[in-house]
Amino acid sequence: MEEAASNTWQIALYFWFGFEWMIRLVMLYIVPRRGRTLAAANAWLLLVMLLPSIGSLLFFMFADPKLPKVRRARQRETDRLTRKELDDLRGSKGVIAEPDSDSAKTLSHLATQLGGLPPMAGNDITFVTGYKQSLETIANEIGKAQKYIHLEYFIMTKDTATEPVFKALGHASARGVKVRVLIDKLVCRRYPGYKDMITFFSRNNIEVRHMIPLSLLPGKDFTRPDLRNHRKIIVIDGEVAFTGSQNIIRDSYHRGDDLRYEELTAQIAGPAVWQLNNVFRADWYQETQDPLLELVEDDDLPDKAGDALLQVLPSGPSHIEENNLRFYTSMIYAARERIGIVVPYFIPDDAFLDALTTAAQRGVEVTLINSEIIDKTLAGYAQRSFYEELLSAGVHIYHYKKPAFLHNKQLIIDDSIAVIGSSNLDVRSFALDLELNVIVYGHKEVQELAAIEQAYLKKSRHITEKIWAERPFRKKLLESIARITAPLL
Repeated sequence: MEEAASNTWQIALYFWFGFEWMIRLVMLYIVPRRGRTLAAANAWLLLVMLLPSIGSLLFFMFADPKLPKVRRARQRETDRLTRKELDDLRGSKGVIAEPDSDSAKTLSHLATQLGGLPPMAGNDITFVTGYKQSLETIANEIGKAQKYIHLEYFIMTKDTATEPVFKALGHASARGVKVRVLIDKLVCRRYPGYKDMITFFSRNNIEVRHMIPLSLLPGKDFTRPDLRNHRKIIVIDGEVAFTGSQNIIRDSYHRGDDLRYEELTAQIAGPAVWQLNNVFRADWYQETQDPLLELVEDDDLPDKAGDALLQVLPSGPSHIEENNLRFYTSMIYAARERIGIVVPYFIPDDAFLDALTTAAQRGVEVTLINSEIIDKTLAGYAQRSFYEELLSAGVHIYHYKKPAFLHNKQLIIDDSIAVIGSSNLDVRSFALDLELNVIVYGHKEVQELAAIEQAYLKKSRHITEKIWAERPFRKKLLESIARITAPLL
């Protein structure tokens, strides 16, 4: 009896051993063909070789960064509508323009090809760095709304800091303003105040939809669970808009430590507001199948409000290309004198890393500002694993002093072109998250962003090769481990 049982276990063990090797061989064929990049494919293969069954299951759940076909079809439909609107604008409006320099023109053509939205002149843009000031400014502008308010936020919750915004929304709805809200339920529900927020929306007749709702059942609606909409947009009456890095939540994000987030919000007036509203309408259509055609038909392009030339670049898995990665990499190659990067999460792919180190080696002054404090352990150590390569190439790295966590995302080249918005310089923002950036052309506005960068530098510590080499072995080990997972973050 015992011998029979032993034979059964041996047969089962041989079967399982053979099954796992069969998985490894099959995945050797599948993974390189379906991996997003060579680095990602290699990381997935390593996981599959170590844990064949679990690794394969995770690969089929998480390896494909595309949204479901039905969502990509809706994006193509809204893109078609946008092209039609732009054709009409080109014939009747004088706001579609080009930058002055040849390099800026090349970049603007690339952004137009990627995102479908051309540069528009006649804008006013104001950069707000104060966290409380940003929320108060948003609340004040909501208080002036007459027709509609569109909000789209990755994180939004009702707490003491955001109360002025919610109070203004309630008053706006009471006076007949149509309020539409897009939020990420999966993320927002983690924070205190989520249930109060949903109750508030219901009581105040505010229409709310969840972005990319979780759908894990196999079939046409299956969505990779870590694909998120990371955009931050407010549009008021099609005349004023806000975008940037800041979410609608208190600056501590309800953490238990003393970490506080510092942000950048852009307030925009002028024709570029139409572009931001266009992105909101596309995302609203994704979740409701309502293209808001009445706005397309009734809203005129906003009047000119200033002299800034701006261009909105949406990106993410609803687009064919990795829009922001292609544009950022092209910006780095176009730089001739200076590159200034402020970003909380820096986990580049090989192409972007090569572009940045090559720029430093050819004499471009490259400055990278990260935060000294880490708010996400794996991402924090993964980005630090790139420091040795950057420092040896001549990149100047600075750590913004704790307890502040610098959450602003901006990139400047040659003090003539800048990008601000929601996108980090990591694999998640390049391939997995829907992001929104604003490209700023022109010396005056870029100089304002450069001044903000200089203010950050005064509160930062310069990380030299000597300082970095002296960090503890424990941190070096954590960086190496995190580096392996970098293509998958």
